[in-house]
Amino acid sequence: MEELVGALWHRLVTRAARRDHPDAVVALAEVQQPAALLFRALGGEPGLQVRAATETTHGARRRCLERIAGRGHSVELAWCDDETLHLPGHVACFAERELNRELYLWLAALAAIRPPVGGDWLQRNAGATATLLARCPGLRPRYRRLVQAHLVQRPAPAGLRPAEAARELAIRRALDVPDMSAEPLPAAHTPPAPIPLWLHPEPPVTTVTRHAPEPADGDHAGNDSRDVDAGKRRRGERIEPPQGRGGLLAFRLESLFTRTEYAAVDRSSEENADPDAREALADLDVISLARDRRGTAARLRFDLDLPPEAFDDIHLGAGIALPEWDYRSRRLLPDHCRLQTLLARDAAPAALPRHLQRQARRLRVVFEQFKPERVWQRAQVDGSELDLDAVIAHTTGRLIGRESDEPGLFRAYRAASRDLSCLLLADVSLSTDAFIDNTQRVIDVIRDSLFLFSETLAATGDRFALYGFSSRRRSHVRLHTLKCFGEPYTDTTRGRIAALRPGYYTRMGAAIRHATGLLQREPSSDRLLLLLTDGKPNDLDRYEGRYGIEDTRQAIRAAVQCGVRPFCVTIDERARDYLPYVFGDNAWMLVRHAGELPGKLPLLYARLTG
Repeated sequence: MEELVGALWHRLVTRAARRDHPDAVVALAEVQQPAALLFRALGGEPGLQVRAATETTHGARRRCLERIAGRGHSVELAWCDDETLHLPGHVACFAERELNRELYLWLAALAAIRPPVGGDWLQRNAGATATLLARCPGLRPRYRRLVQAHLVQRPAPAGLRPAEAARELAIRRALDVPDMSAEPLPAAHTPPAPIPLWLHPEPPVTTVTRHAPEPADGDHAGNDSRDVDAGKRRRGERIEPPQGRGGLLAFRLESLFTRTEYAAVDRSSEENADPDAREALADLDVISLARDRRGTAARLRFDLDLPPEAFDDIHLGAGIALPEWDYRSRRLLPDHCRLQTLLARDAAPAALPRHLQRQARRLRVVFEQFKPERVWQRAQVDGSELDLDAVIAHTTGRLIGRESDEPGLFRAYRAASRDLSCLLLADVSLSTDAFIDNTQRVIDVIRDSLFLFSETLAATGDRFALYGFSSRRRSHVRLHTLKCFGEPYTDTTRGRIAALRPGYYTRMGAAIRHATGLLQREPSSDRLLLLLTDGKPNDLDRYEGRYGIEDTRQAIRAAVQCGVRPFCVTIDERARDYLPYVFGDNAWMLVRHAGELPGKLPLLYARLTG
């Protein structure tokens, strides 16, 4: 009975304390694409990604019911940094759903305007608002509706203390009539009530106390890993792990629903996953991370130290120096990366795996139709037979006094050739060690895709090459040689594919630049670069986030300028956030079910090559 009454009281107080309108809520996923389009159309950085903002505490006065219910202390506001446009994950400020949607678009447009240099939070937002309305007068009706709906929700100045009332009046004036020369925000003891129409006054930053090696992009590959509200971002901080071997909490844990403040207590790692971890994570405002270097059943155990030379793949040279694009300085850093070409040490010749033989036979039958047929080529200098039409034309020309120096009087029965070269570059980073089901990992699917792709191209007779890549910092970009252009497809190639293993990280730009150089040496007029990946670019150093995306984009642009046609095939469900910016709208494809990749890759090749 006590729990029932408590639950009823909690629901009653929580419902009474709410200021939002859950019936009119609009999620970021519903407006993410139009908001991003509007942001870039108004001059926003095209490389920025749109993400859900982190909840932050505002510190303003709360109503009595909010304090009783424990609500209203945090808010999601918009802001923009060097890599991301942060918009609220959900907007339910107004009772009308259309107004909540318009607020999203207004915030995206406001973030695209560079605020005036100097001034406080009010002056920057008022100046940016005035600039936006002057540049886009069509936004004035939308802005006026938003302001009128928001002013009704703000605290009345008559019920505030004098200093807070003066500040509230200044905010209302800046909202009603935004001006480039707005007065500074008057001082008061507590912050003002949040303004959802403006950008964040103090965007949150991640607190870092030490630089520890980041986990690989496959660190989530454990069987017990689960996604928790992937659309919502949370604040995090790095802390030193406790040095003691035990700990004592001197209070009754039954009196707390969730403890949100980090306590330096050495809680031993457990082999069993906590069934309440998901609910506890949802209640945390700031997540503190510490490294104790001890594994649990729900983590992926791996060592990032490079293997000794005696056990590593065979190095084919001293390394190739490659440039890298630094988007901050907007210049190409010469000889910034070093690519190591490798050949599998333990790759023994092997036959096609048995589970692929039936599918390979069907594909070979289909793709043999693409193989060029033998045709009669006329007007040849030499050949097996005389070309009667050429002989008649040559004789007629001599009779009228017009002769050719080297007449082509023969015809030859030769095979026509498809003037095409294709290089497939497969991402074999550590994330490919993740399981897609109970029997297969991503690397297994990639191997099957390479097998069937090779069988298909061997049937067409097209020139092709196969490489796999991974990286560990800029000085060690690993390129696994599976098949070169001038090498036949044999059991040796199949053995190298079978020996392919997950590597380290994903420094895409360097691998693409080297692949572009290999394709440039091909005499074919049509050069196709296929990139097979399961995630975005990343590495241990600064090659993360926007830096890696911008470098990959510049590598793709350079490939296009060199006459190479790039195309990306990915199984990353979040690829829509960054691949259109990197490859363009029509140069990438998402395979939603990784298990379907081996069968779809040859069909994609047929579509790309006609």
